[in-house]
Amino acid sequence: MKSSVVRVVVGLAVVYLMAGLVFGALAGRAATHDAVVAWRWAAWLVSAIAFGGHIVYEQVQRRTSPTTTAVHGALAAGLGAFGLAAAANVHAQVVAPQQHSLLLVLSLVIWPIITALPAFVVALVVAMLFARVRRRVS
Repeated sequence: MKSSVVRVVVGLAVVYLMAGLVFGALAGRAATHDAVVAWRWAAWLVSAIAFGGHIVYEQVQRRTSPTTTAVHGALAAGLGAFGLAAAANVHAQVVAPQQHSLLLVLSLVIWPIITALPAFVVALVVAMLFARVRRRVS
């Protein structure tokens, strides 16, 4: 994989990680349930914009195939989910070191998988539609 691709994938994974951490912290400090929900939606919105931007970048700038676009999108999403799982494990060690559960350790594998698989499917479908529209316009 080219270093420019790695930079984009890692950069977007950091965006997903920061969106989860920052908006999660803001939701944790929210005074009402509605505010918690608003912060959670904000995290989803930022992540969706980053994901969509990644697909457009892959299709327009790099002109990758829909499959390659989907793989890169899934890698970024999965890596971001791994970062969130790692952060959850670190947080659990700080808050309650004696109660570290097996499920939390398994989250290091489970979260990236359950994030990357749907991200791959969505990115593949969107990139295929994008490529079809681009061919018709050209």
